[in-house]
Amino acid sequence: MTTIRRFEMNDLFRFNNINLDVLTETYNMPFYLQYMSQWPEAFTVAEAPDRSLMGYMLGKAEGLGKLWHGHVSAVTVAPAYRRLGLAKTLMDDLETISADTYNAYFVDLFVRASNTLAISMYEKFGYIQYRRVLGYYSGDDPEDAFDMRKALPRDRGRESVVPMDRPVKPEELEW
Repeated sequence: MTTIRRFEMNDLFRFNNINLDVLTETYNMPFYLQYMSQWPEAFTVAEAPDRSLMGYMLGKAEGLGKLWHGHVSAVTVAPAYRRLGLAKTLMDDLETISADTYNAYFVDLFVRASNTLAISMYEKFGYIQYRRVLGYYSGDDPEDAFDMRKALPRDRGRESVVPMDRPVKPEELEW
């Protein structure tokens, strides 16, 4: 049986099977440590019965006023455990934390505009393409991102998910 639990310090030495994948962003150690110290309830891991790590959610809360929201910095599942519904379980967990613990208006995430498989998955989870962010991903292969959002119960009027009618630049992002 899969266990969803808080990410622990020792997990940093055990998640190579997840992070050494072309689809997964890998961050530096201080980045992970910041999430563990500031948003421990939103940094969760899925663990198999043999104690191997199957996937993780790197989430947080940010914003002010009606822009107060849960944010998915990373959700990733090891290749051996994909297509089992684990990403949905991790996303549902962050949505629950964002609604019940943070009392957020919505959950958002950024995804590469070319990653049609992930976009389709997030749409099945109830997320909408809120806006396009021009040049969000930099480096050797710069690319636009979609800011995808899902309204939570606090946003009764669903104002947070009314799509913008124009793309934005990274410097225009609120957070």
